[in-house]
Amino acid sequence: MNAFLPADILLPQVDSMEKWAVIACDQFTSQPEYWQRVRENAAGAPSTINLILPEAELGTEQEAAHTKLINATMAQYQQDGVFKTYPQAYVYVERTLVNGSIRKGLVGMVDLDAYDYSVGSTSAIRATEKTVVERIPPRQRVRRDAPLELPHILMLCDDHDKVLIEPIAAKKDSLPKLYDFDLMEDGGHITGWLVQGDEAAAFDARLTDYTAHVGDKYSDLSGVPMVFAVGDGNHSLATAKSCYEELKAAHPGEDLSNQPARYALVELENIHDEAQVFEPIHRVITKTDPKKLLKALEDTWCAEGGFPVTWYIGQESGTVYLDKAKSQLAVGALQGFLDAYLKENPGEIDYIHGDSDLKELAAQDNAIGFLLPAMEKSQLFRGVIADGILPRKTFSMGHAREKRYYLEGRAIK
Repeated sequence: MNAFLPADILLPQVDSMEKWAVIACDQFTSQPEYWQRVRENAAGAPSTINLILPEAELGTEQEAAHTKLINATMAQYQQDGVFKTYPQAYVYVERTLVNGSIRKGLVGMVDLDAYDYSVGSTSAIRATEKTVVERIPPRQRVRRDAPLELPHILMLCDDHDKVLIEPIAAKKDSLPKLYDFDLMEDGGHITGWLVQGDEAAAFDARLTDYTAHVGDKYSDLSGVPMVFAVGDGNHSLATAKSCYEELKAAHPGEDLSNQPARYALVELENIHDEAQVFEPIHRVITKTDPKKLLKALEDTWCAEGGFPVTWYIGQESGTVYLDKAKSQLAVGALQGFLDAYLKENPGEIDYIHGDSDLKELAAQDNAIGFLLPAMEKSQLFRGVIADGILPRKTFSMGHAREKRYYLEGRAIK
């Protein structure tokens, strides 16, 4: 059985799709005013803002009250007939970003038995970065008794030859259109088409063949090949996995293959989609002796022909060449050194997105900054397979407003 499958997908039948769809809960965490605008914009209308817990509310007075309301609102929406069910379906999605590029995806469900977020996993679906288990319990409190799920998870395939999603894109004009609207808060535009019947079966057949041969492209690596990687929303998928494991523990030995909680709705995207942009996340270390740190790095983690990385100390700069034997990625080698060095030496690390911001922070006293290169998209799967998992803050998949909006749903009870 494939690890990615068609689902009984729920779509709202509402007057305003713009008010319905809101961005992933883990965005704008330090900007509660963003979420206040969303609530004001959606006031009085069915909206996913009433079905999710923004992380900006974690630790606030609203958290417990909103958590309690979410499941009741889900049940009320079901009772009021807000949703229409599209059985055994996928949804082909085109997201037009602010820069005009179009990111393609396919919404379906993943088998949680094929997913493992632990370090060193050999499962078909893996996390790309280390999961922070402390982030799971607040999400569990929402999902544990929820009758529905709404995904912001973006899952990736390493489909160089574009055999999975792109054939659906080529036939979109013959597919029923489900929605077509502008997303709130400058999120761009989104359009979705229904994929059922013969088209869904054709995709399933292509995926079966793709899965059977996926290991061929990684034959030079010692690690176990994987089929999919979680790009965004890993903690939400980890929450679904944790709740499913609780269910298994409560029903030992039972066949749960038809249990809705065994699966989770996601959007599958091709890492080689032209609109899929990986942006680097740089490192700055403050409250440290920058010259001592740099010398330690040069003495222990550099090698001829290694990954070139530019460093900045005050107004000085230069290049180190990080040993490729340490990691498949420059960021992996650098983070490995920093983790070890900062255990024994003073210093605080921060993760910086912009080049100019990195240089500005590195110019302050007792600081050093490392300007990392953008990760080649083809390195993502190879890095996870070879190294087990990528360092925290390895890359960013686009800007905050380009993250997935909650739109489709699925019953999990």
